[in-house]
Parts: sequence; C-alpha cells; structure tokens
Amino acid sequence: MTKSELIQRMAERNPHLYLRDVETIVNTIFDEIIQALVNGDRVELRGFGAFSVKKRAARVGRNPRTGESVDVGPKSMPFFKTGKLLRERLNDENA
Repeated sequence: MTKSELIQRMAERNPHLYLRDVETIVNTIFDEIIQALVNGDRVELRGFGAFSVKKRAARVGRNPRTGESVDVGPKSMPFFKTGKLLRERLNDENA
C-alpha cells in the first residue's frame, strides 16, 4: 500500500472529511514520527508496534565490484518492532 492509497482508503471510510484534510492528517502523523526519531525518541503505537533508532558503528566494508576495503562511517538506522496485536493478527490461522 502506498501513502496515496492509505489516504484514499481513509477518505472513503470517513466521508465526512475532505480528502485534503485526510492528506494533512496522514502527513502530520508521518512528520511527527519522523521528527521524534530524529530527536532520538521512541514512538510506540500500542498494538501496532514501536519505532526507534539504532546506531550502527563505523566499520570496514568491501566494494563488491573491486574487492577494495572501504571505510563506512557510523549511521543511525530506523528500527520497527511489531506489537503483540499485529503479530497475532498476522499469524492468525482463521484470518
């Protein structure tokens, strides 16, 4: 599902809202999650999961084309851990 498909589905389920308002809501939610992660915070959506940032240390990598060693700097990576409800619904045999 793409972001535009999500907006469209939410607009269909909420006919009392204008499409532009639904788009603003979705963009605001995503922007707030991104900003929280940039600030180093954890974002937990009960039942769905939690977003956090994991730090990756600097390392020596290899250029796959030449085999030459390359220094790779430290970086921050987004991490998502599923919530209990989401895991249960994904693994429900009756769904």
